Amino acid sequence: MRARRSPALVVGALAVLASTVTGCVPEPASTPSASAIVSPEPTPTSDPPVALPTECDEIYSADMLAELEADVPPLDDPGITMLSSQIVTALETLDSGIPTLRCTWGPPSERGIATNVSQIDDAQAASLREALLQEGFSEEEFDGGTIYRIRQETVAQDDALVAMGEEHFIDGTHWVSTRWINAEIAGYTEDIVRTVWG
Repeated sequence: MRARRSPALVVGALAVLASTVTGCVPEPASTPSASAIVSPEPTPTSDPPVALPTECDEIYSADMLAELEADVPPLDDPGITMLSSQIVTALETLDSGIPTLRCTWGPPSERGIATNVSQIDDAQAASLREALLQEGFSEEEFDGGTIYRIRQETVAQDDALVAMGEEHFIDGTHWVSTRWINAEIAGYTEDIVRTVWG
């Protein structure tokens, strides 16, 4: 799956509270009393999120960055308005104030990529998974999470074939959302996941 062509691009850490139990009077030299035993904290359902990179060139491996710079330049053109998804639930989640880093490739044209690398919680992850499956995305287990993909082709007014699609990686606390038009890059999402959280 290499790049192809596309239409107009409008375009805590968990703090474990150590509750220490101290007695004013020492216990007899026998078995400790039950009141002196501290119960362990409950195990969280997801690992704490890893801090996001602050620059877009930090989310790619050196090889992927070089490929993108050669194939779909430039990085972060200010004229690109394309969003990283067209799915309503995804857009609502991105607009909810979650920590996210937006990155784009390509100039305003009929070809480009828009990606958000974000932190989410379990409830948001569940909603996104449900929405993507309802929209017909395929799913593939990858690196402790799931990659969801959809690809479409259409014909533009000039009879040119236009390919477009979305890819999403979701685990408990991490989300990569990408929309591309005529720029399908093999291993793009996998490279981000390994680089940022690998």
